Amino acid sequence: MRRVASGFARSRSGSMMPLFFLMLVPIISAVGFSVDYTSAVQTRSNQQQALDAALLSVTTMDTTSTLAQRQAALQDSFIANGGQGTATLNSFVAGTATAATTARATASFAMPTIFMKIARIDTVPVAVLSAVRKPPSLVNATFKVTGVSGYWNKTMTLYGTQFGATVAKPLMTVAYTYGNTKDPKGYGTTNVSVLTTDSAGKTVTTLVQNQVCTVGNNPPNGVSLKTDASGTKYYCVDTMYPANSAGAAVDVSTMGGLYLQMDVPSGNPKKLMSNDPATSNRLYNGAYANSLTETATGQTVDIFSIVPCGATSYQAWEDGGNTVPAPVSNADFFYNVTGKCDFNKRPSATALTQ
Repeated sequence: MRRVASGFARSRSGSMMPLFFLMLVPIISAVGFSVDYTSAVQTRSNQQQALDAALLSVTTMDTTSTLAQRQAALQDSFIANGGQGTATLNSFVAGTATAATTARATASFAMPTIFMKIARIDTVPVAVLSAVRKPPSLVNATFKVTGVSGYWNKTMTLYGTQFGATVAKPLMTVAYTYGNTKDPKGYGTTNVSVLTTDSAGKTVTTLVQNQVCTVGNNPPNGVSLKTDASGTKYYCVDTMYPANSAGAAVDVSTMGGLYLQMDVPSGNPKKLMSNDPATSNRLYNGAYANSLTETATGQTVDIFSIVPCGATSYQAWEDGGNTVPAPVSNADFFYNVTGKCDFNKRPSATALTQ
């Protein structure tokens, strides 16, 4: 068999050998074209991912950024994410408190070929398109305590994680101290404070609300007398700082995540967290003060989602003195939250639409 094949290859009398090589040309071309095609498909996928990432990053820039600045940032991010060629920001409409931010970009690249050059095709155009929409989202939350009770001292803290950070920092505290009233429910003093950071990196605590609840029948003028489930009459006096303050206004515009934590040193459990499925069921939430719903066991709570835009929501905590699930009447910590929404830098609020 080897002799036959060798003789065929050395033959000069027939025309089979030229024909054989001529047949190889389309076979090699077809294989080569498929290699270039596969490379183009992979390149397009890489281009799309790079453009998507670049366009998402542009939506986190300051509202004062110009279109030229956004274009430069888009191109830089596109290249940094492995894109090739040119990315173009076709449109960018900055959002408001009521309107969504929208943006659209394209990218093109002439991918060099290898085997297609046989057919005089030196490059293959690869083009991709990306579009995003970013609705207004929570940028500020104002907390105001409406009533705290119990024999146990406790502190609620709002924690926020900034973009790019891995550790949450405290943004607000609500600290309650039992006043030794010795009635069945128990009342005391609550201080609401906003925590900020100064230029030196130190935490600054600013008192915003002081609430003192007292057992008795003679409230000061303008203060309502209340009766709790045990029949105890009491009243609460609020002092706001400044006097016209609506509550503790917390800037959350640069926060990628928020959660609430209740520390109850004498309780069981001692630490309740809205993002912990084991303890989040002690948090109540609702659109009205008289219709709060308890968080289902095993779920976590997204603080961004339970504070509506331009409206007030109502929340409460059961501090650990009762087993849950339980009626909201067993809760010991009541407050309301008013949300303000606008354009923000939160990347998670941006959705790809194309």
